[in-house]
Amino acid sequence: MRIGIIGAGAVAPLHARAAGLLTDVQLTAVCDLQPHTAAEVAEPVGAAVFTDYRDLLASGTTDAVIVNTPHFLHREMAVAAAEAGQQVLVEKPMAITLADCDAMTDAAERAGVVMRVGHIQHYLPEKTALAQAVARGAIGAVRLIHDYRTTDYRPGTRSSWFLSRELAGGGAMMNIGAHCLDRVVWLGGSPVTSVSATTLSRFGVAVETDASVTLRLDNGVAATVTVVSDSPRPTDEITLVGDEGTLVSNPRVGALLRRDGTSEVLHEPSSDDIPEAFRLQLADFASAVAGGAFAVTPAHSRHVVELVLATYDSAEADGRAVPIASTRATVDAAV
Repeated sequence: MRIGIIGAGAVAPLHARAAGLLTDVQLTAVCDLQPHTAAEVAEPVGAAVFTDYRDLLASGTTDAVIVNTPHFLHREMAVAAAEAGQQVLVEKPMAITLADCDAMTDAAERAGVVMRVGHIQHYLPEKTALAQAVARGAIGAVRLIHDYRTTDYRPGTRSSWFLSRELAGGGAMMNIGAHCLDRVVWLGGSPVTSVSATTLSRFGVAVETDASVTLRLDNGVAATVTVVSDSPRPTDEITLVGDEGTLVSNPRVGALLRRDGTSEVLHEPSSDDIPEAFRLQLADFASAVAGGAFAVTPAHSRHVVELVLATYDSAEADGRAVPIASTRATVDAAV
């Protein structure tokens, strides 16, 4: 399968490295508005360079594309790629509105192509270790989840489009919080039925920089998500509390199980964890194109966007609980 990358910044080098590790995938084209940025990713493997994604789609050099662009462009590019007969892998979040998500799914169905969203959490080994532990009943039924992640939304710490609601669809919750909401639903084993949230906009930026979110899942699991910008102690940790034990995942310490006073290491962190996750994700996408399953369904990806938007609705209503009544609420669970 010949792959093109649209958007050569951010995680594009990880996608390119993943393609080089798979025998049935070849990176043949890279597109970016900045030709030198595209060339940095393309030249090591001799891939073609484009500065307009429409030229890439019309070039006949690819069978599939990875959309790795500012969030507001996801719908436009994914729909265009599907209509050009390309298989599509879109970086999360799927899009910035539910209407955009539905348009993308509908376009792929009409064209008869595969369209999936890259939720990398489902391939990180410290997260899959938790999913496997939940699936085998290591902590009994999951009852509580707490997800705490830090980031930095000060001006100058990231590309300026991240600080624009029009271009990014939101701030820290749309970008970083989407990861947290994704893994709460996945590891909690059920869609969310209500969301309550408070957000802050600090540092003089126009989007939220911090958030505290309370969620209730359809199966009764209670979850909290906290996202903090510019913390003195950076972290990325999720804790699951079950009837019979506790699970903790943090990329700096790995994955841990605590049960009956005894701790067990389920995964030791490694510098290969993130590159390997991208390899597994791309291999999974190639399998899906060949007719296999993919770890994350479009319905799950849409639900994550739905939850981010519900967070904003709740925050604007002074934390009032927002009910979730998704019409496409089939989500992917670890159990």
